[in-house]
Amino acid sequence: MAGRGVKRVAAATALLGAGGLLYAREVETRRLEVRPVELTLPRLAPEFDGYRIVQFGDLHLDDWSKPERLHRIVERVNDQQPDLVAITGDFASYSAKEFDAQRLVEALRGLRARDGCVAILGNHDYLTDVKLVRRCMREGGITELINSVRTLRRGDAALHVAGIDDVMEGKSRLDLVLGELPEDGAAILLAHEPDFADVSSATGRFDLQLSGHSHGGQVAVPFLRRLVLPPFSQRYTRGLYDVRGMIQHTNRGIGFVHARLRFLCRPEITALTLRPPR
Repeated sequence: MAGRGVKRVAAATALLGAGGLLYAREVETRRLEVRPVELTLPRLAPEFDGYRIVQFGDLHLDDWSKPERLHRIVERVNDQQPDLVAITGDFASYSAKEFDAQRLVEALRGLRARDGCVAILGNHDYLTDVKLVRRCMREGGITELINSVRTLRRGDAALHVAGIDDVMEGKSRLDLVLGELPEDGAAILLAHEPDFADVSSATGRFDLQLSGHSHGGQVAVPFLRRLVLPPFSQRYTRGLYDVRGMIQHTNRGIGFVHARLRFLCRPEITALTLRPPR
């Protein structure tokens, strides 16, 4: 009888494991979450009260990323009525053969925001075909922030949005960003790798850093650490952090690497609403 009980437990455990794997592969990878976040930025001018930034990234386009899926992502982004769309890198994954450039261009052209769309590159964009990714951004109407700053205005008030090139690939030049960044006004930095917040916050010039790269860990097993964490995403894995008075936000991303799996870590679009100090 005892042996029969052990077999039943083993069979039940195997069944649960198979069910969990099926859920992680076929269900949660498709359960895109739009997460609203309201943030108060110390230097934000009252003219930008209620300003909406929709952030997403880590698309990791491959043969699974069908046109219908991309169009749904664009629809969900546009539904948030953004003032600005910020894409935080890794359009591509590893193979340029699986990267459908025309499909991406058509999707990017569908994004709608009052102040347009800005983006940075991620490490996988360099591992695939960075020239191809950059061409897609240009043809899709996206402004790439290559160690540079874009200033948004509402009357005399300014909001600065900066971006650094990829840290892991040794392309980041924060010195160029700081040289271009005016001394006054709220400043937001797009940096693909979230742990760069330790560097950017030390300057005292940025109110907010928006990052991706970590996929939120991609697979989260209760009571264990997240199983998929690339370099430069060990400290600020997902969500909001206070780093020396600067807000760091790490988006969980849309896609995945190594395996088509997500568990307790849904794909994410973040709808950020900015507020000035009261």
